[in-house]
Amino acid sequence: MKKRVLAIAATAMATMMMMASPVMAQDFKIGICNYVDDASLNQIVDNIQSRLKEIGEEQDVNFDVSYDNCNADANVMEQIISDFQADNVDLMVGIATPVAMRMQSATEGTDTPVVFSAVSDPVGSGLVEDLDAPGANITGTSDYLDTASIMKLIQAVNPDVKKIGLLYDIGQDSSTTAIQEAKDYLDKEGIEYVERTGTTTDEVQLAADALVADGVDAVFTPTDNTIMTAELSIYEKFIDAGIPQYTGADSFALNGAFVGYGVDYANLGQKTADMIADILMNDADPATTSVETFDNGTATVNTETCEGLGLDLETVKKDFEPLCTQVNEIVTAESFDDVEK
Repeated sequence: MKKRVLAIAATAMATMMMMASPVMAQDFKIGICNYVDDASLNQIVDNIQSRLKEIGEEQDVNFDVSYDNCNADANVMEQIISDFQADNVDLMVGIATPVAMRMQSATEGTDTPVVFSAVSDPVGSGLVEDLDAPGANITGTSDYLDTASIMKLIQAVNPDVKKIGLLYDIGQDSSTTAIQEAKDYLDKEGIEYVERTGTTTDEVQLAADALVADGVDAVFTPTDNTIMTAELSIYEKFIDAGIPQYTGADSFALNGAFVGYGVDYANLGQKTADMIADILMNDADPATTSVETFDNGTATVNTETCEGLGLDLETVKKDFEPLCTQVNEIVTAESFDDVEK
């Protein structure tokens, strides 16, 4: 009888201790590596982190996020990814194609899932087998650029355009498909084009000078991170020469380009976070989780640059509206936070 009383007391005490102890929230480690410090990619990271915080508070989950930026340095990128692996992160996030590709290689044969963001051509770069069925431990969000739509914007403003400059970094995978699509479109339209490339900010500045000397009527730049990094140092060259620059992201317009056309990068970051949470919390399989793609119908016009080029903003918006889902306005700043302030 004494033993039975002790057993009951012990059970009661254990039950009381369990009731007194709070239920521990789920805890996940995430490693995010950004490719380079530019407005678009930074906006993605900010929105991933804010959305994960929101989900964590709603679902009583703790996302322990480690963030770093390799600034386009392959050796630094390698070290960051190695550090994530040493820290046994539950999931890696690669912002932009080069980071995603290295993470894919580093996690091959492991159970660590990878989610990418801002990858323009996931299939062409070899990251996934198919947008609907990636096929391995990787999936993510794509900022695929509808190049033909940008060409039509150029023609809407200048129906008599004769020569277009293509400004990009030949080493950027994100530019490869878009530049080829631009060439194909311009060949079909009988419009001349000239290519100028750069792999550093200094080279991009020289390339911009060359395009001015080439006498181009407009410049096209895809979602190229190298040009994005250099944009603040070149946009005035094009304004002074009266050359409108059309680009593949609103961040270019933020940094002085005439027009940015493409996806909403804030939304891209939020959707990336939703995908991360689904994989970690609901055991969604990256191999069968479709890559998220987005409508490329938003044009962002830099109003200061528009005025500097001698163009009428209302006329430009009227020309663009039939070709876009919406037309936004922005002024020149270094980051989106500066505009909000």
